[in-house]
Amino acid sequence: MKDENFLKENNARHLWHPMGHPGDAQQNPPKIITDAEGVKITDIDGHSVVDAVGGLWCVNLGYSNDVVKEAISKQLYDLPYYSAFAGSTNPPAIEASHAVREFFEEDGMARVFFTSGGSDSVETCLRLARQYHRLRGEPTRTKFLSLKKGYHGTHFGGASVNGNNRFRLNYEPLLPGCHHLPAPYPYRNPFNETDPAKLAQNIAAVLEDEIAFQGAENIAALIMEPILGAGGVIVPDATFMPLMREICDRHGILLISDEVITGFGRTGDWSGARHWGVKPDMMSTAKGITSGYFPVGAALFSDKVAEVFETAGADGAIFTGYTYSAHPVGAAAVIATLSETKRLNTAANAGPRGTQLFEGVQKLAEKYDIIGDVRGGHGLMTGIEIVSDKAAKTPMNAATMKRIHETTYQAGAMVRLGMHNILMSPPLTITEDEVNVILSALDAGFAAA
Repeated sequence: MKDENFLKENNARHLWHPMGHPGDAQQNPPKIITDAEGVKITDIDGHSVVDAVGGLWCVNLGYSNDVVKEAISKQLYDLPYYSAFAGSTNPPAIEASHAVREFFEEDGMARVFFTSGGSDSVETCLRLARQYHRLRGEPTRTKFLSLKKGYHGTHFGGASVNGNNRFRLNYEPLLPGCHHLPAPYPYRNPFNETDPAKLAQNIAAVLEDEIAFQGAENIAALIMEPILGAGGVIVPDATFMPLMREICDRHGILLISDEVITGFGRTGDWSGARHWGVKPDMMSTAKGITSGYFPVGAALFSDKVAEVFETAGADGAIFTGYTYSAHPVGAAAVIATLSETKRLNTAANAGPRGTQLFEGVQKLAEKYDIIGDVRGGHGLMTGIEIVSDKAAKTPMNAATMKRIHETTYQAGAMVRLGMHNILMSPPLTITEDEVNVILSALDAGFAAA
């Protein structure tokens, strides 16, 4: 590694960072993270903090799992790469596909298509949803429905079903035929409905109306996150996803559960759909599949979908894929990660630690008027909406949000800003004491504002 002076001098000078303004990065250089151990990260100046972001919703096992690291290292020596396009495969890919199918068997998933990450997984689901209907003799089913505030990655398909205009406006026109429903967001919604169950009914009525307007025969799928992550950790009522499932079934519309964040224990269950008692037709996954140690994602398909493809003629061929699909090193990381995830039973820890974090932030909300809304309580996902006027729900300005973020970091915790929201998704291995460090650091951050 280059010396410290070189790294600081060249920080953000040549590298454009995702999800940020390149000019701002040059004026306010990003933190240079050099080391990580357990649930803590350390920057180039030696300042260590609890990582309340879990990398980016992904480092479920923490940063010190030697089993995963050793599996990656060994596979690099055995077979560092070979294509998994039609005609060749590799042993880890075969084993990893079996392990992933087994992991999500309770959700009704039967087939696995490996990708390089979450955006790829979403894109694969969208493409194959259209192909599924074509194979069944319904080629007009090309449109997609999704939720406002939902996040589904950065490819043109994913951006088109995204429900936040930050990821859309500069890249339009996007994929035609994508239509958005209101989010199950009691704090802000067009119905002024604060009761989550009633809000779920309202959105169900909008879905029925949109299907009638677009024509069910023209709609391929509804894609949704079981808990909306990047949109602010928006937790729907327990009736919401089952309502969406029932309506989709009635109209022949596929349900795609975007589990890129919620899969692998984040919600306190092994999948977000399972958390609400729903079996989707497709699932997009990534992040926790390797705990962030290697870039891997997977699109998963039910028996209903698999049967259509596997019994079709030539048109059943899947002409989408990625150079690194079923990468042998990535597959080795998947095998080791799922084994460790089960051994450590991380979902069981996510429940109580998530409740501790959520309830701790609720107590801070009693202390600070700038906390407009606190969301979470379902595993290790917590969102805090910051406002400058609580009665008017006025979003907090960017300068104050940055001050909260920096003070919280200096006080011992890395959190993530999503506009005027603070988003937290710490490793699922976090302890009670480490959650308390996060809460103490947030207290300092809010005090500074």
